[in-house]
Amino acid sequence: MQRMSSSFVSSSLSEERPVTALWGCELGTGTRRCVLQEDDNCLEHLVLLRTVSLGAGARDELHVVAVESKNTYGGCKPVPIASLRGSVLPMINLKGLEFVPPVTFVLECGAGPVYLSGQHVTLEDDHRYEAHEEELLEEDADDEDDARAAQDGD
Repeated sequence: MQRMSSSFVSSSLSEERPVTALWGCELGTGTRRCVLQEDDNCLEHLVLLRTVSLGAGARDELHVVAVESKNTYGGCKPVPIASLRGSVLPMINLKGLEFVPPVTFVLECGAGPVYLSGQHVTLEDDHRYEAHEEELLEEDADDEDDARAAQDGD
């Protein structure tokens, strides 16, 4: 299993904005699968796939990349998303492929290397954040009431 490698992280001053990290992985004879998982259950995550390209050492043969994700139909059956051949189509740019982790990219055909790159976006779950904020406000109000009662008793 491979973890996501982040080369750049951008965060904003406002906590309500998403945090984005660039990620990439290499698929080939040694590593035919790349699994992106998130351990943080309190936040929502999206994996955006942007580019699939053949490496310089790739043979002129068919290279097929497939994906397994919560987004795909048919259970755990991989769905092909890119078919590349060095002399015909060595690279594709994708837009609009969003996956909810865990997501697995699989090199189904070919020896690679095939490089995948994109963005990992962390979104804040507004409902959980609002509920937590309400709990904190209630605790603060209770603390103020206790402080007033203690002052009145003196």
